[in-house]
Amino acid sequence: MAHPVPSAPKRTPLTASLAHAQAQPGHSLPTVEEVSSGGVVVDLSRQDLAVAIIARYNRGGRLEWCLPKGHPEGRETNEQAAIREVEEETGIAGRILAPLGSIDYWFTVSNYRVHKTVHHFLLEATGGELTIENDPDHEAVDVAWVPIAELGRRLSFPNERRIAELAREVLPQHVHGA
Repeated sequence: MAHPVPSAPKRTPLTASLAHAQAQPGHSLPTVEEVSSGGVVVDLSRQDLAVAIIARYNRGGRLEWCLPKGHPEGRETNEQAAIREVEEETGIAGRILAPLGSIDYWFTVSNYRVHKTVHHFLLEATGGELTIENDPDHEAVDVAWVPIAELGRRLSFPNERRIAELAREVLPQHVHGA
């Protein structure tokens, strides 16, 4: 059964400085477009189909559990960025099984607004070891395997919980022997 995939217009990575931000009509603050890619990386060899997630502190100092993600580098596609970011932030190498759609949201930082689009993919874990030691940005403070059935309860953000639920729906089509 086909599932609708939420999507957003394709956007370019944030490469502009504040000087390149443009004010939107009706808004006094300039707006910067930002793109990230990441996803739900599942260990299909485990009976509980565990997913690697990361913890990070938000600007207010609260610990948040979320899906690994980050900005594409250079000419990377969203898929290439998702694979790289998942491995950097969790230590787990993966291959893409299916797109899970995109989410977008707005937030304000100092003197500008950010419109962020995050492209998510379902990935099969292909190797590696759970660690945050390879995260070049040092944003992740912890990493954990979480059974896919518990994933929605562990993630901090409603939009990522929806992506996790979509991954649970799509996954049976990609499990070996299904």
